[in-house]
Amino acid sequence: MRPVQGSHIFTGMRPMRSRQVAIPPTLDMRNRIVIWRTRRGVALLAMPQRKATRLGEHDYSRQGYYFVTVRARSRRSAFGEIEGGKLCLNALGALTEERWREIPGHFPDAGLDEFIVMPNHIHGIVIIGEANCSGRGAYMRPLQSERRDADRSKMRLSRIMQGFKASVTRTSRKRWNDRAFGWQRSFYDHIIRSDAELNRVREYIRNNPLKWAFDRYNPTNRP
Repeated sequence: MRPVQGSHIFTGMRPMRSRQVAIPPTLDMRNRIVIWRTRRGVALLAMPQRKATRLGEHDYSRQGYYFVTVRARSRRSAFGEIEGGKLCLNALGALTEERWREIPGHFPDAGLDEFIVMPNHIHGIVIIGEANCSGRGAYMRPLQSERRDADRSKMRLSRIMQGFKASVTRTSRKRWNDRAFGWQRSFYDHIIRSDAELNRVREYIRNNPLKWAFDRYNPTNRP
């Protein structure tokens, strides 16, 4: 944490002794600060910022091709196994693949290119700006706000991923009462900027099962 400058605020980072603290610290999540009240005054410490996975200057509602990776929580092999270089999906993996395929039906301006469901993650290419007249179903509930000043978490690509993840989680709990399954927070994305890059990403996705033994998401490869 780093000190916040201001009146009646400590700027040093030396730990406070227990006898100085009058009451336990409080958290101000709106302003992301920790408030310490002591006999010497009040100290405000800024909470560490979570590393952003989106590009701050990029509008994720813009038309384009996006390479997306969504992971299961704790790298758990929730969707199946790789056997002999071939992917064997379990029931949850089949559900996840089904819901991914249904994305254009729930988000008419989204399209899909190459994708694959791996044991603990999904790689896929999402196209923003595709015309699709399919009707929305009840499985995914996209947010309706289209305000120009909406924050990054409400932009189109994030809304699509939120809807997809929520759909899988809801259905798995309803069908199998699976409370152990969960998603890693947020997702990874890469903006594809050329046809050559698009073809490289497609090839990477297709060959992913063959390279599972060396995959960084393989839990057996964790240090």
